[in-house]
Amino acid sequence: MTRRQQVLDAAIRVLGTTGPRGLTHRAVDAAAGLPEGSSSNHFRTRDALVAGVVDRLLERETELWGRLADDVSTPDGFATAVGRLVEELARERVLTLARHAVFVEAAVRPDLGRRIADAHRRIAGWAAPLVRALGSTDPPRDFRLLLAVVDGLLTNQLANPQPDFAPGDAVRTVLRGMLGLRPA
Repeated sequence: MTRRQQVLDAAIRVLGTTGPRGLTHRAVDAAAGLPEGSSSNHFRTRDALVAGVVDRLLERETELWGRLADDVSTPDGFATAVGRLVEELARERVLTLARHAVFVEAAVRPDLGRRIADAHRRIAGWAAPLVRALGSTDPPRDFRLLLAVVDGLLTNQLANPQPDFAPGDAVRTVLRGMLGLRPA
């Protein structure tokens, strides 16, 4: 792991445990176990640090998808993989709380909103063809819908944890409806 990744992972921990107001260079240095001033060597401003967090979240979530997406060639296989992704992100509570903290901040920071939109476009670049291969007639729209379902499932599980959380069923239902398939 590079020093930059170490700083960003610490920033994610700070965001996910203290919220946006707790994200300072000093707090990140302490969380990373680095000398004071280390994080500002990589990210001069708080805005730059938050932008780096967006990139690191995308990197970590893409790595996670790569580990979980065994067989995504069928609607059920794809729904199972997305469901496992949601389950894992829900278990990674601090990471997911940081993700949502960044989303909230993006609502009042247009530059951050553009960065997140760019991240979504990058994800859509590899996800939309998967959705098309499953039979989608409008992959960009259907990908956005799936992303909204994932975000909604995660938000609900973070705010109101359910011990029997089974997101794969919800994803499967939405995906089958999107593709015009009858319920299994």
